[in-house]
Amino acid sequence: MATQSDQSQRRALQASLVGSTLEFYDYIIFGLAAALVFPQIFFPHSSPVAGTLSAFATFAVGFVARPIGAAIAGHFGDRIGRRKVLLVTLLAMGAATGGIGLLPTFEQVGIWAPTLLVVCRIVQGLSLGGEWSGSVLLAVEQEGGVSGRDSSEASHRRAIRLACCSPTAHSGLPKRSPTTSSSYRGAGAYRSSAAS
Repeated sequence: MATQSDQSQRRALQASLVGSTLEFYDYIIFGLAAALVFPQIFFPHSSPVAGTLSAFATFAVGFVARPIGAAIAGHFGDRIGRRKVLLVTLLAMGAATGGIGLLPTFEQVGIWAPTLLVVCRIVQGLSLGGEWSGSVLLAVEQEGGVSGRDSSEASHRRAIRLACCSPTAHSGLPKRSPTTSSSYRGAGAYRSSAAS
C-alpha cells in the first residue's frame, strides 16, 4: 500500500519528467530549425554557410545562458520555493518558444528579426538552466528512498530520451517548403499553448 509520502514522491518525479521533457523538446526543435529553416528566414542575405553559422550562433546563445538561469533559479528557489520557480521557468520557455514561432522574418522587419530571435533564445536558455537544476534538486529532495527506474536520475534520462524521440514522430507530417510557408511555426505555437 502506497503511503501519502510515496505518492508525493512519485508525483514530484512525474512532474519533473514532464517538465524536463517539454524543456528539452523545445531545445531540440530549435536545433533542428536552426539547421534547416532559420538561415533562409532570419539570415537570407548571407551566404548559405554564413547563414547556417549565424543560426547556430543563436542556438549557442541558449547554452551560454543556461548556467546563469540555474544560478538565478537556485537563488529564487531557495527564497520563494522551487515549485513556483519551476512553474515560472516552464511558462517562460513556452512564451519564448511561442514567440519564436510568431517572429516576423528578416524580409519583414530587417535586423529586428534576428535580434528578437536572440532575445527569445536567451529566455529559453535561462529557462532550461533554471528548470533543469531546479527539477533535479526538487526531485532529489522529494526522493527519499526511491531508487531504480523511479529515481530522479532515471526520470531525467527518460525525459531527454522522450524529447529526442519526439521530433522523429514529426517526420511523418506532410512536407512543405519552410521558406514559402509558416510550417516551422507550428511546433512553437503548439508548445506555447501546451505550456499555458
